[in-house]
Amino acid sequence: DVEDSQGMQGPLAVQEYIQELIRSDPSNVKRIVEPPPDVDVNIWQYEHLRQFILELNLLVTQLKGICTTHSCPKMKATEDCLYLCATHKNAQECCAMDYMIHNLDQATSMLQNTKIFGSRVSIPASSVKQLVPIVRRLYRLFSHTFYHHRELFEEFENEMFLCSRFTEYAIRFDMMPAKQFIIPKEALSLS
Repeated sequence: DVEDSQGMQGPLAVQEYIQELIRSDPSNVKRIVEPPPDVDVNIWQYEHLRQFILELNLLVTQLKGICTTHSCPKMKATEDCLYLCATHKNAQECCAMDYMIHNLDQATSMLQNTKIFGSRVSIPASSVKQLVPIVRRLYRLFSHTFYHHRELFEEFENEMFLCSRFTEYAIRFDMMPAKQFIIPKEALSLS
């Protein structure tokens, strides 16, 4: 069973606790996302986003060879949703795979930027605001996969519950407006 959060100590304690919750029961997304009362909510949000990036890299790895410049020359979800890649000097179109890699790399760089996130044990609210655009952009990786690679999405989601967790997180911490959640709730394990 999962160790009590009160016993957590050290700069990696929250990360380790989140990973322990995931290993214990990845389908219990509400429990995994809900911060324990004795944990700083800013650190909880930050560490969750780090964990999402680790696991999203696994999804992108599985998409290699399936999501190509030929099959997905533009980063789209539905036909109405074309996403420009904001990781460039001027936002531009990228194939879906490049968009995913660029945004995962940029998110990783941002979370490792010691000027914004100087510590893993104390994170100011001003730094937490930097998480919002990251969450919005990373959600697009899920939406593209759902609408263009449904079989892989479902297989991955049935094992990892990653999109369900990510969506629960984004809703719980008010990271995105409701209209931007375009993956149907029926496709996810949300309570």
